[in-house]
Amino acid sequence: MQQARENAFRQGRMEGYRLGGCRAVMERVTPAGPERSRLRILYVPQGFPTIDHGLIEALKQSAAEFASAGPAEMLETAQSWKPDLVLVLNALHVFPPEHAAHIDQLRSWGIRTAVWFVDDPYFTEFTLDLARHFDYVFTHEKSCVPYYEAGGCKEVHYLPLAADLELFTPVETPRSYQSDVCFIGNAFWNRVALIDELAPYLSTKKVVVVGSYWDRLSRYNELRPFIRDGWANPMETRFYYNGAKVVINLHRPAEYGLDNHNTAGLPGLSINPRTYEISACGTLQLTDVREDLHAYYRPGYDIETYGTAGELRDKIEYYLGHEEERAQIAWRALWTTRKNHSYKERIGRMLSIVK
Repeated sequence: MQQARENAFRQGRMEGYRLGGCRAVMERVTPAGPERSRLRILYVPQGFPTIDHGLIEALKQSAAEFASAGPAEMLETAQSWKPDLVLVLNALHVFPPEHAAHIDQLRSWGIRTAVWFVDDPYFTEFTLDLARHFDYVFTHEKSCVPYYEAGGCKEVHYLPLAADLELFTPVETPRSYQSDVCFIGNAFWNRVALIDELAPYLSTKKVVVVGSYWDRLSRYNELRPFIRDGWANPMETRFYYNGAKVVINLHRPAEYGLDNHNTAGLPGLSINPRTYEISACGTLQLTDVREDLHAYYRPGYDIETYGTAGELRDKIEYYLGHEEERAQIAWRALWTTRKNHSYKERIGRMLSIVK
């Protein structure tokens, strides 16, 4: 009982230390933002709440006038509201089969159109045919830029993802969300292999794994007490990130057939939105390395990386035992993200191209 009280006191002290440092960072850094555009912009969401919300708030502050419509209502809304630009997020999954024809109709009315693909390169089986219908193509994946250009798209631009800084921010967390180590995401096979290999180590820690298909694990029964099956909404995700001492990030595989439709066989070079979102919570992140990571974060300074399961295990153990060093890297990550990686900044880049 005495040990439990001491552990709780230490945990509370460390959490107060982390949050105090986060508040100091947030008082000193101002997120980059765009100037007000002259464009009236209609936004068509994909249904990715953590991205959609960030973009909607950024567009409200950036567009001369702003409206939003679902995929099924896009054409009717555009016809009555007559925007200068229709911006579509991703154009996949929830969009009707006639979506490409609707884009052609918009262009025939003199309305410019743009798509931002945020699931590249995992759906190249479908995205090139869609991309050809838009005036402007933005992709968060560097490897897809020459692919779309070679496919006949005239305006193709690399635009990295970001974090919704209103949603992903340092907060106090209920005890049920607190952990030593956290991973959020579905069980793609590379993730299964990593967690299986780490299972003997993770089983000695307070671990939370959130997502679907984790029954793919060969050591599922051993790890089952740590697994919270299903989707975590954005507010829960924020609590999990804030409540963890260390958050693991592992990008999904890009190879065709491994739970994706990357028939073009393009590599994954660009970092995922979780990279920004974890950092925006002021939590230490351990991530695998993608080619463009170094353009946005500095490993060993505001993020930590790993190449093997053994290296990941060793770094988790190190940072669990070095609280102040862990907090300092997390504070730097928060600074970098709030200063440079907001959706306001990304929309500013986009609107400097679509004038």
